[in-house]
Amino acid sequence: MINYYVLTLFPEFLESFKNTSIIKKGLEKNAYDIIIKNIRDFAINRYGQVDDVPFGGGSGMLFRPEPIFQCVESLNLNRDEKNRIVYFSPKGRKIDQKCIFNLTNYENIVLICGHYEGMDQRIIDTLVDDELSIGDFVLTGGEIPCMALIDATARLIDGVIKKGSLEEESFINGLLEYRQYTRPREYNNMGVPDVLISGNHKEIERYKLEDSVRETLLKRPDLLENTGISEEVKKIIDKIKKEQQNEFDR
Repeated sequence: MINYYVLTLFPEFLESFKNTSIIKKGLEKNAYDIIIKNIRDFAINRYGQVDDVPFGGGSGMLFRPEPIFQCVESLNLNRDEKNRIVYFSPKGRKIDQKCIFNLTNYENIVLICGHYEGMDQRIIDTLVDDELSIGDFVLTGGEIPCMALIDATARLIDGVIKKGSLEEESFINGLLEYRQYTRPREYNNMGVPDVLISGNHKEIERYKLEDSVRETLLKRPDLLENTGISEEVKKIIDKIKKEQQNEFDR
């Protein structure tokens, strides 16, 4: 079981998140827990101050160290291999599926949601194990990345989602997921690939793999630069490239 400890100035963001969809169901099953801590409860004065102007000048405000250190200390967690402290920042390394899988190995994950211009570097140097980002853009705070990380990791915990639903997802095998269709079979003169309704399971699986490779070549060719791709996938790539070349030559 994973305990997520969320340190935030806006607990209402996470309260709403906790009561929605799969996240709510996982909490009801006791598959994990989400504990929200309001950083302002550890303000340095009766005015609720948690920030201050940066030394050396510059725009914006920074989190002071005292509220963050005291908030983390209030969790009474040991600094060991079972626990991980994450801070969300545009300067952090980008979160990918490998990062998500790795995080599910921890028992306690502390998620610090930044705000303002950032935080005092001493917090990052002393407390933070992982400085993470969801992309090369800037948000007003860390709450949205925090919810994204909880959602991505929680759904991998046993009992939250059926295992069969996870096995063919994008990035699981280094490829994007194949395109999918449902009823009706015909809509606005658009049909469903015949193979999917053929009942031939071997051909259906072959189609799914080939379509996964096509989707990856089209949308994320960088994923295929991995030298660990199988010989079968390499053959499919060659086949698709030949088809594309023949189409170009016409």
